[in-house]
Amino acid sequence: MTFIDQIVARARNDKKRIVLPESTDPRVLEAASKLIDRQIADVILIGDEDALQAITPDWPLAGATFINPESFDRFDDFVETLVELRKHKGMTPEKAREELLKPTTFGTMLVKKGMADGLVAGSIGSTADTLRPALQILKTKPGTKLVSAFFLMVVPDRNFGADGALLFADCGLNEDPDADQLAQIAVSSAESFTALTGAKSKVALLSYSTTGSASSPLTEKVAEATAKAKALAPDVIIEGELQADAALVPSVTAKKSPQSRIQGDANCLIFPDLDAGNIAYKLVERLAKADAYGPILQGIAKPVNDLSRGCSADDIVGVAAITVVQAQEESL
Repeated sequence: MTFIDQIVARARNDKKRIVLPESTDPRVLEAASKLIDRQIADVILIGDEDALQAITPDWPLAGATFINPESFDRFDDFVETLVELRKHKGMTPEKAREELLKPTTFGTMLVKKGMADGLVAGSIGSTADTLRPALQILKTKPGTKLVSAFFLMVVPDRNFGADGALLFADCGLNEDPDADQLAQIAVSSAESFTALTGAKSKVALLSYSTTGSASSPLTEKVAEATAKAKALAPDVIIEGELQADAALVPSVTAKKSPQSRIQGDANCLIFPDLDAGNIAYKLVERLAKADAYGPILQGIAKPVNDLSRGCSADDIVGVAAITVVQAQEESL
């Protein structure tokens, strides 16, 4: 059973309500139809039912919940809540009404109010369009200072990671994290990987150096972040700084870092900056023909996940299934 098959099976065991706010996108409607048909999630679409079904008549949407903000009977309540949350930033009822007519903002408020368990967006809008209302309305998870983004990469060679599954972070959000932020990304990623795969996390903070083979401000940042991450999560296997081959190939680790608790079996790869992470996941996706699920957001109080604007309907299904599993974990 593949990683995503396992996720789908877990999602079916306890379906959650997932908002797909970009409901005018044909890919989103195809994904919604598949989610309903495969009983992965209870789908909420934002807009008029007849108008949305007309966009993709070949993909039936019976079973979805349709909510049109313009006729929603709790809209005034949503406005009051948004004003209260953002009044320190000058939010007025007029501005709140305007914001809540935006599907992603409205969908995020559905999550805030407990009418939905998670949200998936980004096929049309930017990461900022998804993240901004999540941070403004849902806030960060208690005890978490930083929101970050990861991709779950599933490579054909199952000798890597956990049966082919690896987590890459941060690949979509934090451009140049300092040592403290990098440590937080590492710890959050370890938690996310175990929650999604059930496997014990083995976290490698990557660099062009392995345990002091080179010295520069770049390598020192990663070494410092490793020490801070170990202090934050002493029970998690965290090593760094490691070159990518030392993290993934046992024979290389044995030569370059024989004392490491990771012996070529890392499953969480933490990149030193957004350049490295984003480039790496796209190369692995294209050259290794890996499945890339994400960017998945971690650190928000409720599950909200972003999509690549080049995503397919099946990509949306996969991210929605992951969002269901995240919502299940939140409810434990």
